[in-house]
Amino acid sequence: MNFLFAWRYFKSKKSTNAINIIAWVSVVAVVVGTASLIVVLSVFNGFEDLVKSLYATFYTELKVVPAEGKMLKLSPQQEKEMAGIKGIKAWSKVLEEKALLKNGEAQTIAYLKGVDSQYTQVTTMADYVKVGVFDLGTKEKPRAILGVGVESVLGLWSDRELLPITAYLPKRGAGINIADPMSALIAENIYTAGAFAIQQEFDNKYVLTNLDFLKGLLNLQPDEYGGIELALQPGADEEAVSAALRQVFGKEYKILSRYQQNQGLYSVMQMEKWVIYILLSLILVVAAFTMIGSLTMLVLEKQKDIQVLKAMGASSGRIQSIFISEGFLLAGIGAVAGMLLALLICWAQEKFALVKLEGGSFVINQYPVKIMLPDFLLVAATVVLVAFLASWLPARKAAASAMDLG
Repeated sequence: MNFLFAWRYFKSKKSTNAINIIAWVSVVAVVVGTASLIVVLSVFNGFEDLVKSLYATFYTELKVVPAEGKMLKLSPQQEKEMAGIKGIKAWSKVLEEKALLKNGEAQTIAYLKGVDSQYTQVTTMADYVKVGVFDLGTKEKPRAILGVGVESVLGLWSDRELLPITAYLPKRGAGINIADPMSALIAENIYTAGAFAIQQEFDNKYVLTNLDFLKGLLNLQPDEYGGIELALQPGADEEAVSAALRQVFGKEYKILSRYQQNQGLYSVMQMEKWVIYILLSLILVVAAFTMIGSLTMLVLEKQKDIQVLKAMGASSGRIQSIFISEGFLLAGIGAVAGMLLALLICWAQEKFALVKLEGGSFVINQYPVKIMLPDFLLVAATVVLVAFLASWLPARKAAASAMDLG
């Protein structure tokens, strides 16, 4: 009943056009605010998915690392128990060490990451080799796959020929000799096999090589590794697999999910999304002010109607509800139109790439979009809240005037 009155008030003729104009301005403001929120959040979702997919290329679904120190020991019994855990697709033993890489006069600090032959089963790194081939070589003849950033700093062209670089790593257990600091380092040549490109954080930081070669340089025991990276079967229960791995490895080791391996990144992305939501919600605040003006003028316009309703026995609360419903009606029309407009814009962006990324150096050429139902529910809830707050004051004024008339 309240919405019936609200609808009649909305479409009825007013004594001045200004009331109609302000009402439509408030509707348009809600349309713009709603569409802007959904479109920008959808673009953010698209970038978030893209970043997560890029990180998923390098970071596996689960990783076993020592709770303290840098090395873990993996026994044959533990490997046998891991093989019996339901949901594990494959695992790869890995080792990372910071190294000084030199090519003639050019040099840089990078992380040398040794991986075994199973590494291509737990990551898609091989798909991101842009030049050369994914070849890690052997312990005796190691190969290196450089991030394109490292390759550029060292002045290499990995796709043209096998080029040697010299890797300097700290000798395990060696003390520092002030007179000869280089005596604390061990040097070995590695030939380039290719270069990968994922994103700057990895491209400028990592070089992949043969695990046994790196273990030999660091003088590690056969059962010593830096970590174990695992890929799961599609649909596997990650929590159940993590719990089973904890049973195998005990409290001396940590089982990290992909989120835990990149907790800082994911936390920042979530914070950015909320900041964007709060900033864009200010558009709806502007719509609220126009709505307050529209409803206040409507209350003044409908004084005679309020008097009739009061004479017919309508309570002040009912009259207040009618004008609150009017606010919800204005906001509802704007919200539905805004959501439809947002869907149209997102569809057009996906279909026709209306807005492209400048520079041409990113992994995609256009702004990505991903429409998510929670965003629509969040924006709808925000519009409802704004509509209620905006209509409360004019509705109170209508109720007060009804009491005065009574």
